[in-house]
Amino acid sequence: MKLIVTIPCYNEEENLEAVIKEVPRSLPGIDVVEVIVIDDGSTDRTIEVAKEAGADHVVPNKENKGLARTFERALWEALQHGADIIVNTDGDNHYDQSRIGDLIKPILEEKAEIVIGSRKNLNTKNKTLNKIGSYVMTSWAGLPKYDVSTGFRAYTKEAAMRLQIYSTHTYVHTTLMSAHDSGLVTVEVPIPDRVVDRPSRLINSIPEHIWKAGWNIVRNIVVFRPMRFFGSFGLIIAIIGAVPLIRFIYFFAIGEGSGHLQSIIIGTMLILLGYINVVLGLLGSSIGWHRKVTEEVLYRLKKAELDK
Repeated sequence: MKLIVTIPCYNEEENLEAVIKEVPRSLPGIDVVEVIVIDDGSTDRTIEVAKEAGADHVVPNKENKGLARTFERALWEALQHGADIIVNTDGDNHYDQSRIGDLIKPILEEKAEIVIGSRKNLNTKNKTLNKIGSYVMTSWAGLPKYDVSTGFRAYTKEAAMRLQIYSTHTYVHTTLMSAHDSGLVTVEVPIPDRVVDRPSRLINSIPEHIWKAGWNIVRNIVVFRPMRFFGSFGLIIAIIGAVPLIRFIYFFAIGEGSGHLQSIIIGTMLILLGYINVVLGLLGSSIGWHRKVTEEVLYRLKKAELDK
């Protein structure tokens, strides 16, 4: 059984050594542990530090591609190096790598295909943003109540091959939606995190991050839950549209319908708009069926290439 720990990073020369050296190289049920660092076009000594700290493989991006694309490459690199289990962690030492054994335990016991390291010690600012993101994803998208923003996760080989990344900003939300959509068994393990004082490499400013993360969440819900997204809007708009129509019917019934033509116009327009949203949801659902067929083809292509 081979475990590969992937570390996507950008300008992490200060923290990367501690992250790599904290990775346990001997774990029950695991024969080999390797570390792969995927450098996302760093301008500091990240690559040199990774090699000096004992990373088994260092894979550089020629330019900065962002976290989502770098994570996607990390999964593929781990699969190509023969990983049976993949653990992803961050290069800023936010997570406790010494707890990797706890993280992969449900996989070794064959109780899960994906394990999420749920955080408990987030600072106030990030805790608020995390709660908002988690609420939207778990309530609106229909996901279980996970810590949806944590990047400390473990994947089986099968899960890593089936996951799809429909994002250019971050992978944390879209991979959970992809996993849930593919029927992959996901569990959560509470693992305390560390407070990181330095500025985030992913979040340049809070308003920018809220916009990007919010837009990313909306896109994921549209892709994976089109009927829930458009159907909800359509139903709400149609109900609002029914109010002026009922108003007109009432006045018409008591003989005072004259002069209330605007109620018919407004109500009809809103109901038609609601109907259009429901049709969009149905269209999105049919596109989703095609997406699943495409994902299955991609999975088989990946499997065939790795089997070579």
